[in-house]
Parts: sequence; structure tokens; C-alpha cells
Amino acid sequence: MAEKIILASGSPYRKAMLVDAGLDIEAVPADVDERALEAPLKDVAPEDVASILAEAKATEVSERKSGALVLGCDQTLSLGDEVFHKPADMEGARRHLLALSGTTHQLNSAAVLCRDGEVLWRHVGIASLTMRKLDPAFIGRHLARVGAKALSSVGAYQIEGEGIQLFEKIEGDYFTIVGLPLLPVLKELRDLGAIDG
Repeated sequence: MAEKIILASGSPYRKAMLVDAGLDIEAVPADVDERALEAPLKDVAPEDVASILAEAKATEVSERKSGALVLGCDQTLSLGDEVFHKPADMEGARRHLLALSGTTHQLNSAAVLCRDGEVLWRHVGIASLTMRKLDPAFIGRHLARVGAKALSSVGAYQIEGEGIQLFEKIEGDYFTIVGLPLLPVLKELRDLGAIDG
């Protein structure tokens, strides 16, 4: 019998990935201030920042949901030492795409499993994405076409949609790029006996 897993996130994309994989998921968004948690982490590697935030979400929800297996997730986008966050508005999305144009950035997708506030497992999947050199006028037209969807991801793009046209090279797992290192998560859930396997 598969165990119900609590996803410590309000992300419809992450929930859909897990449900599509056949898991019984309840989404319970974590009550954490990500920017406040991140503030003292200026000298911490972006993949470790993602792991710390995923752990904070998983532990917060698992302390509220006694006995439940809780999955916390977070994703950071890093370009060199700079960490990007979801753009606040379309001008922010334009600045993101201008900065990423012609460069290779990293997406760091962390997953942490907790029960009763105790970390059982953690993993960070890393993907490298090379964006082609984008003409500023094209960026404006692209953002006008995709609209507010650009504001729902750290890079201001969705590779599962029109954002794929922005890239010339991608190295890494599709699920990691979309926001959850799904294959390692499923393996660990099988190892824990939480899902059939």
C-alpha cells in the first residue's frame, strides 16, 4: 500500500509531476520566509541554498503533520556567483533574460524528505542551460507572447513551453529543470517503502 506523501509546496507544476508519476499527494505549502532564510547565506553555494530552503520547507510542514512523510523542494538559478529569484514584474523578467542571454546558467533543484522534523534524505539535481544570444527586441516580443507565465519561474522562462526557443544547449534532467529531481525522489520513496517498487 502506497503512503500518502505531503508536498510542502503550492507549486502546481511539482504536484502535477508527482501525481502524473502515480503518487498520492497532498499539497501543504510551507510557512517559511524564503528571502529571510536566504539573507545570511550570501557566501553559500547556490545548490546548498536550494537544499537549505527545501529542508526548511519540509521540516516546517513535517512538524505540523505528525507521522507524515513530507517532501520539500526548492530551486535556485545561478549565473556564476549571482543567484536569481522569480521576477516581480515584466521589467524584471526582461532584465533576467538580458542577463542570461548568451551565457550558461545552472538550475539547482533540491528535494528533502522529512518525517516529524527529522531529515531522512536530501538530493540536489543540477542542470546547465546555455541560452542563445537574444536580441533585446526579440525579448520584448517573446515576453509579450508568454505574458505572466514568465513571472512563475526563476529564469523567466518555461522550457516545457515557448521558452525552449531561447536555448541552444541543455545538459541535465528535464524534471530537474522543471523544478524537481523526480527520478532520485522516486528511487528514495521506493527505498523507504513509501511507494510500490
